[in-house]
Amino acid sequence: MSWVPDLHDTAALTLPPAVVTDLEQLAEHVHNVWGSKRLADGWRYGPERSTAERTMPSLVPYADLPEDERDYDRELVTETVKMLLRLGYRVSRDPS
Repeated sequence: MSWVPDLHDTAALTLPPAVVTDLEQLAEHVHNVWGSKRLADGWRYGPERSTAERTMPSLVPYADLPEDERDYDRELVTETVKMLLRLGYRVSRDPS
C-alpha cells in the first residue's frame, strides 16, 4: 500500500497577528502535551531513541530541543490554525 497524504492547500492563508505573537508558546504547549503522553506511557529521556528501552532524546524541555525539532512543532501549530481558518473558524484574542 502506498499512502499519499491529502494535504489541504493552506499556502494562501495567513495567521492572525495574535497567533503569530503566541506561536512559540503554542509550539511549546504541543511539545509538552506530546512529552507528557510519552512520560505517562513509560518513556524516558535517553541520548538515542530506543523502542526496546523506551528512551527518546526529545524528552527534554522545549527550550532544550534542537532548532529543527522546535521548527517541527511550530509548523504543526501553524498548519493546524491555518486549517481551522480554511474550515471557516475565526481566531481572535479576547481583549479582557
